[in-house]
Amino acid sequence: MEELGGENGYRVCEEKKEQGEAVNRRKFTTASVAFGLFGHRVAGKELPIHQKLGKGSLDVSLRILNLHGEQPRAIQNLFKASHPILFAEKNQTFAELMRHPEIVKRCADAGMTHLGGPMLGCISETGASVWIRTLKPASVTVEAAGRVYGPVKSSEESDLTAVVRVDGLEPDRETGYRVLIDGKPIHFNGSTVIRTTSEKPGTTRIAWGSCWHRWGLGHPQMDLVRKRKPSALLMIGDSAVQDRRGKTGAARFDVMLRDLTPRWTTFCSEIPVYATWDDHDYAGNDIGGLVEGRFSAEDRSNVRDLWTQTWVNPGYGFEKERSGIFFKTRIGPADVIMIDNRYFRDHRKGLNSFLGKAQMDWVKQQLLESKAPFIILSCGTMWSDYVSNGKDSWGRYDKEGREELSRFIEAHKIGGVLLISGDRHGARGFTIPRNNGFKFYEFGGACFGGRIGPPARDPAWTTQLYGIAAEYAFSEFEFDTAKADPEVTMRLIHESGREVYSITLKRSELTPD
Repeated sequence: MEELGGENGYRVCEEKKEQGEAVNRRKFTTASVAFGLFGHRVAGKELPIHQKLGKGSLDVSLRILNLHGEQPRAIQNLFKASHPILFAEKNQTFAELMRHPEIVKRCADAGMTHLGGPMLGCISETGASVWIRTLKPASVTVEAAGRVYGPVKSSEESDLTAVVRVDGLEPDRETGYRVLIDGKPIHFNGSTVIRTTSEKPGTTRIAWGSCWHRWGLGHPQMDLVRKRKPSALLMIGDSAVQDRRGKTGAARFDVMLRDLTPRWTTFCSEIPVYATWDDHDYAGNDIGGLVEGRFSAEDRSNVRDLWTQTWVNPGYGFEKERSGIFFKTRIGPADVIMIDNRYFRDHRKGLNSFLGKAQMDWVKQQLLESKAPFIILSCGTMWSDYVSNGKDSWGRYDKEGREELSRFIEAHKIGGVLLISGDRHGARGFTIPRNNGFKFYEFGGACFGGRIGPPARDPAWTTQLYGIAAEYAFSEFEFDTAKADPEVTMRLIHESGREVYSITLKRSELTPD
């Protein structure tokens, strides 16, 4: 029997593993699974409507669209009319959708000047990138600080998207902007503002989490996150697309749902977002890599192309080879390394079967080159094996690689590393003790959709920091680099605004001796 400590601090003993799987099987066995991922009842209680929604049908998607407030009839009519067109072909595009006269008319009836956005990303000390999806091929410009940026052409090849870089702004400043398409300002009710970052000593917030599963994007909690004015939101999986298994036309219907959700568009026009996928965005539950007869190399390539047109990240994996979606960026006092734990999976398992050797080498190089006081290292699934016994994650695929990466951080005394993870619905945090006396901190936050998940706590998890399940909440880091030993405070915040958990750590505590 192995202990939950030392170099094996990531691991769970086999005895507990079997017990945990039995508990999870009992927890998720239900009589009714009509709508979604799990059943309607837990311990005899009727579940809230959002717990009943899976990938479903047009009806389910309409329920999600109206879940947090009835949308205008014209918007609903557009959404309904788009469904048969986007589902008509496996890889139907927005460009093809917008060739249909009925859809053009529906957009006009709804008073729409664009199909998605504006969405901010790639924030820096001097600017940000602005993403938008147009109704037809067009010229896009952005006005900010008395200057005009662009034009950038949207095209059928870009699936009607354009990304305009706004630069030359002052650090740590708030600047309004507006987007013009073919010289005309878009109609938009949200706040369009860019808040540049600063790498000088001070305080910075970065929000993060996973598992919106579409309905969470319109939840009032998104307003709470926005009002806290984080420098960015890190979205680490299961965000806007649900189990489409390589059918990118259907996936685009999910993206359209995202972009017709008012609370989401209000959020992303003001708060920069960075997004990596997990299983449900990638293909389906627990799917990674290629699956014979279910998810092909062509499917994987098409899904990646869709991802690059749906978000506004600073990079997408190995761009030359068009593989993966991982990236590194700097946000204020933190280097952010967001890994891709799906694209490169090898189902033979063993060393390098989780990230692939090339991505693992890339991660190590980014860690070595980091000059920031802190490093956020994100993974769509768990770093440790506590929750669900490492199901669908490092512990079931590549324990050797995980240990190799841990030892690499320790050997090179790489400081300020914060591990964040998602996938298992709810939020749980752990310390991961090492034989040398050092310990890593893993913060899990998969509760943006308030979904049912594994048990929030377990007496066997002796290093657990916090745990909640089946509740809406979000996570944030607040960095204070004005101190001699810079600090970071991690908070888990309930949808009500109540602080569920917080911990403040000095950089020295996060640095191996």
